[in-house]
Amino acid sequence: MTFVSNDPSWWSYIDLRFLSSYWLVAAGVVMVYDWVLTIGQEIELIWRQRWSLMTVLYLVIRYIGIPYSVYVTRPKIGDILAYAINWTNVAITAMLGVIMIARLYAMYQGSRTILIFLVIIFLAVNIACVVLAAIALKYMGAEELILSGMHMCNYYYEGDIQVLISMTWILSTVWEVLALCLSVGIAVKHFHDLRRLGLSTGSTIGDCFRVLIQSHVLYFARRACN
Repeated sequence: MTFVSNDPSWWSYIDLRFLSSYWLVAAGVVMVYDWVLTIGQEIELIWRQRWSLMTVLYLVIRYIGIPYSVYVTRPKIGDILAYAINWTNVAITAMLGVIMIARLYAMYQGSRTILIFLVIIFLAVNIACVVLAAIALKYMGAEELILSGMHMCNYYYEGDIQVLISMTWILSTVWEVLALCLSVGIAVKHFHDLRRLGLSTGSTIGDCFRVLIQSHVLYFARRACN
C-alpha cells in the first residue's frame, strides 16, 4: 500500500521522521562503540564463565539489538517484517522483565514473598500485553509513504486499534513504575541501614548494592527516554 502526497502540512511530520532516523543511527553507533569497548570484558566475564539463564537473556538482548537497529531503519519494510519488529519488542520487554525480577530478588536478599509477588504481576501484565498485541497486529499493516518526494515507511491501523496499543503501553508503564518504586524503596532502606550501622559495616555488600542501583538508574532513564 502506497500513499503519495505533496501537501506542505506533512513537512513537520517529515522533519520528525528525519530526527527519529538520526536518533536511531546515533543510538546504533553508541551501541557498537560500547560493544567494541567492552568485548574483552564480555568474553572474559560472560562467554568463558558457566552459563545460566541470566547469561542467555543478557546475550540475546545485547545481540538482538544489532540486526534490529539495522532493519528498523530500512526505508521499506513489509508486513512480515513489521510483525517481526513488533513481536521482537514484546519478546525483549518480557526478557527485560525477567532480568528485573532477578535483580529485585537479589536486592531484597532472596525474599520469596517479593519473588512470588513480582512473578504474579509480571505474568499478568505480559500475558495481557501479548493478547492485546496479537489482536492489534491482526489489524495492522505496513505502508509506504511518499511525501514531497521522500520515501518512508509507516504503520496503518484498521478500526480503533489505537486503544489496544494504548492499553499495552499503560500496562507496561505500570510494571515499570512498580519496579521503580520497589527499587527506590529498598535502596532508601539499605542506605539508611548503612548509615545507622556505620560505613565500615557490610562494605562488600554495600558496593554490590551500589552497582545494582547504578544500573537500575541507567535502565529506568533509558526506558523514560523511550
